Amino acid sequence: MAGTFILRDDGERLRLKEIKIFDNPHGLKLILDDLSWKILCMLYEKELYPLEIAKTLGVHEQKVYYHIKKLVKAGVVTVVRREERKGAIAKYYRTAFPAFGLELPYGYRSVDRFPLLGYDLVKSFFAEFIDENGCFSGKIVVGSPLPHGPFRTSARDGHYASHLTFFIGQFCRMPREFAIKLDVDVKAEKEEKNNLVLVGGPGTNLLTQEINNYLPVRFNIMPSDQGFLLGGLASPKTGQVYTADTVGIIAKVVNPWDSGKRIIVLAGNKAVGTKACVLALTGFWEKILEGYDCRESFVRVVQGLDLNGDGKVDSVEIIE
Repeated sequence: MAGTFILRDDGERLRLKEIKIFDNPHGLKLILDDLSWKILCMLYEKELYPLEIAKTLGVHEQKVYYHIKKLVKAGVVTVVRREERKGAIAKYYRTAFPAFGLELPYGYRSVDRFPLLGYDLVKSFFAEFIDENGCFSGKIVVGSPLPHGPFRTSARDGHYASHLTFFIGQFCRMPREFAIKLDVDVKAEKEEKNNLVLVGGPGTNLLTQEINNYLPVRFNIMPSDQGFLLGGLASPKTGQVYTADTVGIIAKVVNPWDSGKRIIVLAGNKAVGTKACVLALTGFWEKILEGYDCRESFVRVVQGLDLNGDGKVDSVEIIE
């Protein structure tokens, strides 16, 4: 998202707002007139049409139109909607920016970290995982690299969490304690009552295995003489069973151990499916999270694709 922003860091959290920058004093002069400034302040609070502004300020309507025309030309006020009123079309205006400034052409410096701008959708998806100070609040759980669980498997997909944490680190601060845990440690320390991001399918991640029955699309876990077998992902909604190694789910559900917490699951039929899920959320989040509603359980079934033919997943498609 292109734009100019004011960034404030008070030591506890980062806050930012978009600012309209003028490169000459003429543009700034347009908004510093007393009446223009009063109009701007009114339009920041709510959208209004000129007659409403004129009545509130006790000035002639034509005078308000004159100032609004200047403000629109300066790019600081914009039309947000139109409505028919008494046979005419009333234009409702709102301020386009919460700050204005004049910039001299020097003084920029590089910064080590900057929050994602314009990524409100992905921030809302992780809302419960960010505390009031902007720090990550939860645990990212990966499977143990040692043989464990009923499948006696060694996780080979835990390293994908590193890519995920780089992504999350762009819009929230690092917590004081280690955020990444092994599934066996979470169970042993009884940390299930937390916001959890589970990376890896039920074959490698014991927490994914335990949460499986609460997922909108579930892994088929079948007992056998050899222990347990995985039979792909089954969708109650469509009746489809997805068995390809490159298929996985991105899901967000209420934590069954604590209804005030949430669990996000990135899990594939195999390690490559988990990779596809991480790639989908970090690289194609606008498409993946389209239609996300925090009031409902969320799930997407994705399939990894190898578009450049090098044998590695580099893109994804949503199959449900």
